[in-house]
Amino acid sequence: MKITIIILSFLATLAIVALLILQHPSFGCRQSKEHKARILASPNYKKGSFQNQVPTPQFTGKTNMLSAMWGMLTDTDSDRIPKDSLPATKTDLTTLPKDTDLLVWFGHSSYLIQLGGKRFLVDPVLTCEFPASLMLKPFKGTDIYHPCDIPEIDYLIITHEHWDHLDYGTLRDLRPKIKNAVCPLGIAQYLEYWGYDKDIITEMDWYEVEILKQVSSHRQAVRDEDAVRITCLPSRHFSNRLLSRNQTLWASFMVETGGRRVYIGGDGGYDSRFKQIKEQFGTIDLAFLENGQYNENWKYIHTTPEDLVKVIEDLSAEQVFTVHHDKFALARHSWYEPDNTAHKIAQELGIKLLDKPIGTVVRF
Repeated sequence: MKITIIILSFLATLAIVALLILQHPSFGCRQSKEHKARILASPNYKKGSFQNQVPTPQFTGKTNMLSAMWGMLTDTDSDRIPKDSLPATKTDLTTLPKDTDLLVWFGHSSYLIQLGGKRFLVDPVLTCEFPASLMLKPFKGTDIYHPCDIPEIDYLIITHEHWDHLDYGTLRDLRPKIKNAVCPLGIAQYLEYWGYDKDIITEMDWYEVEILKQVSSHRQAVRDEDAVRITCLPSRHFSNRLLSRNQTLWASFMVETGGRRVYIGGDGGYDSRFKQIKEQFGTIDLAFLENGQYNENWKYIHTTPEDLVKVIEDLSAEQVFTVHHDKFALARHSWYEPDNTAHKIAQELGIKLLDKPIGTVVRF
């Protein structure tokens, strides 16, 4: 009887702890009727969830996902994590001339773009707070940029809701600096819950186009050439924050302003969309492409080295910068493999690869 009481007490304690953890704001809140209605109206939401354009099994391994994840977590013989600090530069971002087109990468998929006199911040993950800290451990030397280092941002762009792209601590601290936010369907609910004014949020479905014009504090007219044209485009991925799967959309984006066209690839495996994007937009000045955290067990939802070659050839972008590496170990490949792969492909294809260490100011 005493053992039964102890076991029940232990299980009750676990349940209470789990319930308290789930109340953490990083998990978001239940979708409102307004947000859910827009999701249900999307042509990409079918049979109770968002769907990729082509059939996409999330797990392609010979065992099962749990076994694959356990093998990765217990693998101590590989070079998944660098032993020494990675090279990184701490740049004062507030001193960068805003009229210069440039980029600064913060590791993984977080980066600042200055384009046409405007600042864009993509998928910023710059804090390491609970509960994200249970899943994401920055490599030595990579965790040098924080929300306080980021200047005022004209456009925040979020590609999807995964923890390594949508970070509560970062977005909470950045909120006073964000003038506008752009995201796929379902993500606005997080931002609003975290204190963002819904009037500054533009939530988009695939193939929707928005012409965004900022009005100055003096209410001066905005010229058409100063406007930002953003097109929400597909990616081949998935979404989940905890248990609910594919209830928010994942996306890539094309940003056009200042006479330039920049592709923000987000996460996703290879398919025919890259050829279609090239046909739709023509010249692409710069493409940010996923390169890292791939594995044969999930080869359709992340870009493998073999498929990265196809992506680059299909898009034919003038310049390429690869991301999704050099900060977190979320797969079994060595930490340096994505870097080596990108430079090898660039040499073989003769492309202009802009990859530089974290914090380096890269003009394009």
